[in-house]
Amino acid sequence: MAFALRRRGPTKFERASDGSMTLIEHIRELRNRLFRASLAILVGFGVGFWLATPVRELLQQPYCDLPGSKRADGTCEFVQLGVADVFLLDLKIALWVGLIVAGPVWLYQLWAFIAPGLHRHERKYAYFFTAIAAPLFAAGAFLAFFVVRKGLEFLIGFSGSDIDTTLEITRYISFVTNLILLFGVAFEFPLVILMLNFVGIASGRRLLSWWRVVIFLFFAFAAVVTPTPDPFGMTALALCLCVLYFAAVGVAFINDKRRGRGKEVYAGLDDDEVSPLTHEPEPVEAGARVDAVAPVAPPQPIDSRYDDMT
Repeated sequence: MAFALRRRGPTKFERASDGSMTLIEHIRELRNRLFRASLAILVGFGVGFWLATPVRELLQQPYCDLPGSKRADGTCEFVQLGVADVFLLDLKIALWVGLIVAGPVWLYQLWAFIAPGLHRHERKYAYFFTAIAAPLFAAGAFLAFFVVRKGLEFLIGFSGSDIDTTLEITRYISFVTNLILLFGVAFEFPLVILMLNFVGIASGRRLLSWWRVVIFLFFAFAAVVTPTPDPFGMTALALCLCVLYFAAVGVAFINDKRRGRGKEVYAGLDDDEVSPLTHEPEPVEAGARVDAVAPVAPPQPIDSRYDDMT
C-alpha cells in the first residue's frame, strides 16, 4: 500500500521570519511564551524557597570568616529589627534563586520570540555573546565575594577592641547582593567593546589607541560604584576591567585580520590627516598633440518586447 506523503507547512519560526504571521498571532505567541516563562519562574521560586536558608548562610560566610564575628557556640551574630525581616529576606532570596534556576527556560522563551526578527549572522553573534556573558558574570560575582571579605576586614578593623560590631541581617544581605550584581554587570563591559568591533564601528587599532582614557575611566568608575571606601575593592575591579579590555582588544585584532580590515588606503590615518592620492596620471609633454575624444554613441530605442514589462 502506497501512502501519500503530505508536505508539511512552514513552521511558526519560518512564518514569523518571513512576516506571514498576523498581529493577533504575534500577540498570542507573546502571551503563550510569557505564560511559560512565568510558570518556570514560579517553579524556580519554589526551589529557591527550599534553598533560601543555605544561600543565606553562603552570603553570610564572608562576615562569618572574620575573627570576632562568632558567638561562644560558634554561630555568627546578626540581628533583625523587625519580626518578619528574615522571612521577607528568604522570600527575596528565593526569587533571585528562582530567576537563576529558571533562567534557561525564560531566556529561551525570550530568544524564541525575538530570533525570527534577526538575520542569520545576527543570531550567530547573539549565540556568541550569550555564551560569553554567563562566565563573565560568574567571574564578577566571585570577585565580589573576595572584595566583600577584604572590605569588611578593613572596615571592622577600625572599630577597635572596645567596640562590639553586630550587623543587621537584611542590610548586610542587600549589601552583598548589590555588590555581586554590580561586579557582574561591570564584567559585561568587554562585550560592548566586541560589539563595537563586530559591527564595524571601531577597529582593534582604534580601540587600542583609547587605552589611556579607558584605564582612567575604569579607575574612576570603580572608585564611584564600589560601596566600600577601602582601596582593595576599587583596585581589584579596575584591574580586572583593564585585563578584560585588553583581552577584548586582542579579539578585535583577530576579527579585523579575519575580515581583512586595515588593508585599505585610509587605514592607520587620523580623521584630520590627508590621505594619499591613488590616481597618478602620466605627464604630457609641452606641444604634444592631444587625441580627440571619441564621440558618444547616440541612444538606442528600447525594444518593443519590453513594453509589456513596464
